[in-house]
This record gives sequence, C-alpha cells and structure tokens, in this order.
Amino acid sequence: MQRPDGKLPLPLEGTRVLDATHIVAGPFCSLILADMGAEVIKIERPGVGELNRRRGAMVQGPGDQRVSSRFLGLNRNKKSVTLDLRDPLCKHAFENMLRTSDVLLDNWGPGALDRLGFSYQHLSEINPGLIYATISGYGGHPESQGPYSEWPANNLCVQAMGGWMAMNGAAGGTPQGVGENIGDSIPGLWTALGIVLALETRRKTGMGQHVDMAMYECMAAHTLSTMAGYQSTGYDGPPTEENAIGAGLVIRARDGYVVMAGARPEESWTALWRLLGREDLLQDPRYRGQGADPEFYRRNIVPAIEQWSQDLDREDVCRQLTQTGVSMGMVQTMGDLDRCPHLEARGSFVDAGDTFGGSYRTLKTPLSLTRCEDIPANPPPTLGSSNQDILCGIGGLTGQELDQLQRRGAV
Repeated sequence: MQRPDGKLPLPLEGTRVLDATHIVAGPFCSLILADMGAEVIKIERPGVGELNRRRGAMVQGPGDQRVSSRFLGLNRNKKSVTLDLRDPLCKHAFENMLRTSDVLLDNWGPGALDRLGFSYQHLSEINPGLIYATISGYGGHPESQGPYSEWPANNLCVQAMGGWMAMNGAAGGTPQGVGENIGDSIPGLWTALGIVLALETRRKTGMGQHVDMAMYECMAAHTLSTMAGYQSTGYDGPPTEENAIGAGLVIRARDGYVVMAGARPEESWTALWRLLGREDLLQDPRYRGQGADPEFYRRNIVPAIEQWSQDLDREDVCRQLTQTGVSMGMVQTMGDLDRCPHLEARGSFVDAGDTFGGSYRTLKTPLSLTRCEDIPANPPPTLGSSNQDILCGIGGLTGQELDQLQRRGAV
C-alpha cells in the first residue's frame, strides 16, 4: 500500500527478527533485514552485550564511555534486549517472544541453543511458522553432517577452506587472505537471502523451516570462475601471469594507480596507442595484443602507457582510456571511498549516529528499491535499551518480574 507521499513500504515491514548473533556474519545478515524494514531485536548477554561492542577501533563518548566503530556500522536500526537464557524466567520470556516472531537468527555454532533447551524441534513446537536461520562454519543441520561440522570457524578459516587464500597468493609464495571480513559478510548476505526465500515459502504454505547456512559453502560458491577453469583445464594453482594480465593491467597515475581491463580486442589497443600519440608502436603486433607474453607487457606495454599516465590524475586517466573501449577503475583506499562524489550522489552513505548524540557515517546497504521509502537511519541500540518495552510486551513479563531479573543480573 502506498504512503501518502507515494512511496511504497519497505519489503520486510511487519517482520520480526530475534537476532541472537554476534561479531560480523550474523549482525551483517540482520543489518540487511533491518535496513529493509524488519523489526530486529538483538538478544545480548546481560552486562557485557555481544562481543563486537568491545572489538575494533573505538569511538570515544562522554567521560569514559566508548563504543566499537564496527558495532556502530553493523547494528543501526535494531533494538537490544538482554537475557540470560540459562535463567528459567528469561527462558519463559524468550519463548513468548518466539511465539510472535517470524525469524530467529543464531551464529553461536551448532548445538549452542539446543544445549539451552531450544532445539529446532522445540522451536517448531513453540511456533510452527518460525524461520530458524543458523550461520556456522560448516553447516549445523543434524541430517546433513560432514567431517568438519564440529569445527569452529571464522573469517580467515573459511577464506582458506573456500579456496580464496590460495587464489590470492602468488605462485610459490605464502597464501594470503583478503584484507576484509568477506568470510563473514558473504555468508551474512546469503543468509539474508535464505531467510527472505523461506519467508516466501511460509507465505505459500504457512510452514517455517531451518535455514542452515555454512560459511565454508558460501565462500566456495564464490569461486565460480576459478572452479570453472579448474574443471576445464585441471590447473590447481594461484593465477598465472597470463591470467593476471588477461584480467587487467595495473597502471601508475600521478596520484595513485588505475586498473585497465578488457583490452583484448585489437581495435581497443589501436585506439589506445592513437590516443597516446604512439601510432609507431602499432607496427609491432604485440602492441596490438597479438602474441605478447607477460614479460613483454611488464617491460614494454605498461611502461609505454605510464609515460603518458604518470602526469595525469587517476580520474583523468580513466576517463580518457574508457574512450578506447576498455574498462577502467581507480585503485581506491577507504579515504577515497569516504570522499567519493559518485557514492555521495548515489546516496550511498547513512549517518545513524554514534549512540552518544554524535555523528557516525558509514556505507548503507546497497539495495536500491526505487519506489520504496528510504532506508531508516536509527542509531544502534545501547545495551538493553528495549528491555522494558519488549520483555514486558511480547515477552509477557510483569514489571515485578523484570525487577527481579535485574536484581539478580539476568537481564
């Protein structure tokens, strides 16, 4: 139904998610759901909260208050409730919350909630329509166990297991991880998709289900092109020099580097050398992309381009070379991204605040639903800030019961 301003509601408006996750993979998943309109209620440990509140670069608040910048970036548009799920009264409140929720998200590892009395069978008895989504290293569904199912995992582990470190290392060198938590964020993204698909199945059938997401499998699935090459050639090492050059050339500019990709057709090379005023090079077929080996690219082609590009800024190099039919990109740092006029023009930033009344600006979810209302920008929750409203609301506790839990440190 359209709003008075003509905008459509966000797609997950009216969906309630209980988010019993920590660190990156689970919170990144629930961030996507929250940005798309879901009511996301973080279930956190009393007194300390989830681990990410105390990890990474810290933002200083009034007095000695501090909060993790990574927590701020992952937890906008959410609420926070503290519960000790070992406490019988807290379990009772949690069960009441489950009855009126659509999704339970958990990344504490296989069997963690089961050991607290919340097996999937029990969850289904409480709420047959519940979508129970778990993120674990190697999958946690009891009917599809593998030899690694009990192994703990994190970002770097699944980058290694999923083939990414081998692809990112140089031939003969030490394998390298990608310098970002893609081993967490990629599974978080896939889990969000799995939840939305399970909600659609529930819409058709009325039945919930277990979304069993393995970080390892998510990372392996993103080796699509490299796996295809292996299946066709049997080559099982890091990218060869030929493949690296085929993918693109890194070129120095006055203020950094650019990458030039897609310069395979002869007409693109011809247009490039004409743009650079080096038609003399066209007499040699290797400068037209015919028969040049990696050494020739390194010793001749790249230096010839850099004689021209080193006196120009990256953006100017990209704009001019794009006219020759190649794809260009600037090698950008985090500072470049933060100041990027294109991202700014596209509305890619959101400032949801730092929970102390200050500013905290970060990249927002890149989903662009052009007819829907804007993604909200509510600040990340302080620990237990929604205890009263939620525990005495859908949790079914009385004010006296909540007071009892507070006195014994269970909330």
